[in-house]
This record gives sequence, structure tokens and C-alpha cells, in this order.
Amino acid sequence: MKKVLWQVLALMLVASMVLAACGAPAATEEAPAATEEAHAATEEAAMTEEAPAMAEVDFAYPAGGALEEALKGTYAGTTVTVDGAFEGNDPDGVKLAESVKAFEEATGITVNYIGNKEFEATISVRVDAGDAPDIVDFPQPGKAAQFVASGNIVPVSEYLSDEWLTQQYNQSWRDMVTFDGSEMGVFHRFNGKSLVWYPKKAWDAAGYPIPQTWEELIALNDQIVADGDTPWCIGIESGAATGWAATDWTEEMMLRTTSLENYDAWVAGDLAFDSPEVKKAVETWSAMWFNDAYVYGGRSSIVTTFFGDSPTPMFDADGPKCWMHKQGNFITGFFPEGTVAGEDYGFFYFPPVDPAYGKPFLVAGDSMYMFNDRPEVRALMEYFTVPQSASGWLQGGGALAAHQTATPDMYGVELEKGIAELVANATSFRFDASDLMPGEVGAGSFWEHISSYVAGSEDIDTAMQAIDASWPR
Repeated sequence: MKKVLWQVLALMLVASMVLAACGAPAATEEAPAATEEAHAATEEAAMTEEAPAMAEVDFAYPAGGALEEALKGTYAGTTVTVDGAFEGNDPDGVKLAESVKAFEEATGITVNYIGNKEFEATISVRVDAGDAPDIVDFPQPGKAAQFVASGNIVPVSEYLSDEWLTQQYNQSWRDMVTFDGSEMGVFHRFNGKSLVWYPKKAWDAAGYPIPQTWEELIALNDQIVADGDTPWCIGIESGAATGWAATDWTEEMMLRTTSLENYDAWVAGDLAFDSPEVKKAVETWSAMWFNDAYVYGGRSSIVTTFFGDSPTPMFDADGPKCWMHKQGNFITGFFPEGTVAGEDYGFFYFPPVDPAYGKPFLVAGDSMYMFNDRPEVRALMEYFTVPQSASGWLQGGGALAAHQTATPDMYGVELEKGIAELVANATSFRFDASDLMPGEVGAGSFWEHISSYVAGSEDIDTAMQAIDASWPR
């Protein structure tokens, strides 16, 4: 019985083989290619299923880098931590989240911002403990110096080409993140300081011109005085920080009366405050400040007038009591409630003094540095080199993009669009010097003795020598 069963099964197997052979198509030379195509299609489908669909981006990025790979979804699911000086729920924290949203959607990489107000005190502890964040957003390039010296930061040259950086930045921005010849970070956003504000309605009615040169500015001063008014609104009182506004004017004049090399040497402590170059810068602004006809309240009022209150007389109901105030764009937050940019107030570039030094711009802002070298971290660092990475500020206001590829249409606030157009004409940039100097100088003796000089209790030689004596050796 078993033998018969096996015979039946054998016959059925042979029959099925014959039927299969009869039904199979004849082999052709195209069959292998078709098989390869089918295999490729299957493999592609499998990859598509594994990789999430990435959002498209509307910004240029460096070819062949980590960002290009990240945009394919290669690093989706990873996380990059960023530490800095503002918290996630404050206005700047919200704007950062908005700025990296396009990156997160296009790469699948999560950006975890862990900033806090005590950042400058905690970052050293974290790094020393071996718990460094992937990227640190330093509000001052000088704060990064100690980590550069200890080898904690990965040089930019290891993941970004000189060609790309030259395309994205004016050389001055690159100079400010270069330490001992090595470029270590990338600038992100900034505030411009080289601005003069004026009461636009009254200004236009008076027919005053916008000065383009130092000579034209002095002529305007004299015209306003001749008209029976006072040109400048100036105040430097700021509690324990009294004097910082005068250090800004000194920095502006250093950029306008001497070379960038001398400015950098001054910041580094290699050019003394008591040098002819620095004293010339101080004396240039002093010629205006110490002319009682030029300053509302006269010289004696400058040290006792709160810096935030000093522009208020421009908007007096009976007409401007003073007509110009030099300060960064944050000062509009101190203007009277209800004043409107472009209607109640305008601004112009603080004119150059010596044409030989071009049109410099004094700035303060943030630069990014990479502490942990992973491909997803490199991708985010590359993203920070494009203006779209500051889109939260560009659209909502509060800061400008450091990238020379930023265009006016990227700005959602007309005021900052106008400032950005001025910045586009700048020939060089330098960071606020007092912020880069050692604390005992920049936020110490410089503030203290420049205030004494303005108040008249110290002459320029005494003040400058006292600042030099405080420099740590």
C-alpha cells in the first residue's frame, strides 16, 4: 500500500514539473536586467519605509557635508543639545525654537536647548565634569577663549570649507571667532550698535539732513544749536554698570580713528589705554560730550542721567529738547509707549570719522561652538551658517543675521529690515570691546574711570593709566 502511495506521489510531482515547464516563458537577454531593476525597486521601497519623509528646505547648504546627509534622513531620531544664556520659555528661547524648526522637520534631528540664566557659571562645571553640551551659544566670543585653550572645542576647519565660510560671512565675523590663528566658531545673530536715533516727524519738519560724514555731523550740531536747540541726548547712569555707554562711544571711535589691528590689540591688552591711539578715540567723542551747547543738561548731567531715560526728551510734547541719541537697536524698548518706528522716530548710521577706516559697525551678539563631534552635531553647526537659522529673530524682531547672504525680505520687522540694509554697507565689524576684555577691566575699571573722566574728577591721563594698572598680568 505504501509503495502504491509513493508511486502516485511521484507521478504527481513529475506532472507538476512538466506543467511548470510548459507554462514558463522563454528566457531572454533582458531578464537579468529586469530582475536587477526589480531588486533595486524593492530595496528602494524598503529604504523609503525605513527613512521618514523629510520636509523640503529653501536654503543653500554646503555640498558634501553633514547637513546634506542629514537632509536625506540619515540621522533622523538623534538629538543635539545646545546650551546658552537664555531659557527656553523666554522670548529669545522661543525665537531659537522657531529658528531650528525647519532644521528639525527637514532632518528628523531633535534640537534640545537647555539654556539658563546662570549659563556662564554652569558651563565650566559641565565641561569639567565631562558633560559638555554638543554646541554652546556664547553671547561673547571671549567667553569661548578658555575652552579653546583647553582643547574642548572642535575647529571649524574640520567640518566647514573656507570657500563656504567666505560666501556666508564678511571676514570680520570670522576674525572675531578666530583664536591664535584657528577659526573655532560661527556667528549666528547680533545687535547693531552704530546707530543714531532721531525724532522723525520733527526732524523732517525742520528739514535737517542725514549726515554722511563726521564733518556733516558737526555741521548739523552747529545748525541745531543755531536754531536754539540741543543736538544730543546722552546719559550713562546704569547703577553698578554706570559708564558702559561711554565705553561704547570709545569703541566706536577706535573703529573710526585707527586700524582694526589696533582695535584687536587694544582688546587683547597689547595696546595700552594710555596710548595715543586710544586717547585720540576718547578725545574725539569728548569734544562733543564736553560742549554744554551740544548735550541736553550739559556735561554735568551725563553721569547722573539713566541711559534708558536719556532719549526721552526727543519726544517731548512741546517739541524735541534734544535731537539725537546714539545706541543699539534695543533702546527703542525705552522709547515712550505708543511711539512708532518710521513715523515718530528714525535712525541713521553713526558717520565715519576718517574715510581711511571705511564704514565699521560695532556689534554684540552670539556665536556657536561645537564641543562634541558627531555627524548630527556637524549638521546643526552647518545650519547655523545660513541666515534661515536666525529666522525666529528675523521675523519677530530682536536681532539681525550675521550672514552676508541674508536679504531684506527675510525680515518681518521694518525697523530691522532698515538696519540690515545699513549693515549690508558696512566694511568691517567688531565686537563690543569691553565685553571681550577681562572682567576687572571691561566691566570694572573701564566703566569706573571713564565715568570719572566724564564727571570731571579725573583727567584723561589719570583715567587711562588707572585702567591700564588694573589689567591682569
